[in-house]
Amino acid sequence: MSKNIPLFSDIPAQIKLVEVGPRDGLQNENVSLSVATRIEFIEKLADCGLRYIEAGSFVYSKKIPQLIESAQVITQLRPQPNVVYAALVPNLHGLEDAIAAGVREVSFFTTVSETFCQKNINCSIAESLERLAMLAPLAQKNHIKIRAYISCVLGCPYEGKIPFEKTAKLAEILTNAGCYEVSLGDTIGVGTPHEAYTLIQETARRIPLQQIAVHFHNTYGQALANILVALQLGVHVIDSSVAGLGGCPYAKGASGNVSTEDVVYMLHGLGLKTGVDLAKLSHVGHWISDKLKHKTRSNVGETYTQHT
Repeated sequence: MSKNIPLFSDIPAQIKLVEVGPRDGLQNENVSLSVATRIEFIEKLADCGLRYIEAGSFVYSKKIPQLIESAQVITQLRPQPNVVYAALVPNLHGLEDAIAAGVREVSFFTTVSETFCQKNINCSIAESLERLAMLAPLAQKNHIKIRAYISCVLGCPYEGKIPFEKTAKLAEILTNAGCYEVSLGDTIGVGTPHEAYTLIQETARRIPLQQIAVHFHNTYGQALANILVALQLGVHVIDSSVAGLGGCPYAKGASGNVSTEDVVYMLHGLGLKTGVDLAKLSHVGHWISDKLKHKTRSNVGETYTQHT
């Protein structure tokens, strides 16, 4: 098969998959997993060929109890060549804890919605940027890369649609502050391909396309279509979650992230190499879903393991 079929000739040859299941996925689950199970989960994902995995979060434990003891998880992970185990940090204290745990790359979260920012991290957008300004020098000193998330880019549960230019300006601020990559998050999964196209075009006027990632939830079934649009525009970084785990505790009705199995299946169908073993990944999706006491939310995972 050719690398790209003609209709999709602009799709980047190299795709970076960011597996967020062990962090963004687990934080909205009703079942809390043990440290040992979380370690096993992450190592199973790495064994499937995933090379960038969010392994935990250094936030206030009472806020997201599903991710407590992230330091224990990360320090006990088996090192694997070319595998990045990243963690979310909300502030300077979180970064200090991440450094102590040996984390070499962190994610920082903000949003383009003032209301959502207050409900999610108890501060304004401006205050969240002040937190970034405080932690960035320490990260640089310790040679730790910072990846940024912007949530609610295609819609907010409290403020509705957000102007694309507002997101683009915020992305520029984040890159100027030291973030090497900005992930555009459709937190409630309401975006459509035309909106995704316009958002990415607008953002690419402010920051290089190579620094843009996409993070789509699948509430209205639009995630894969939106990802395909992003790929055609030249975006090469895709966030996803095995078994479609996730959602958002501060956005009622928002379903999980697009499933990694579904994304990998589409990428393979486009002739792209991901390095991911889809059969193994589908089994991991069923395994973790069993641990969480529900079925996999991946269409491919539900079907694929029946034929392998």
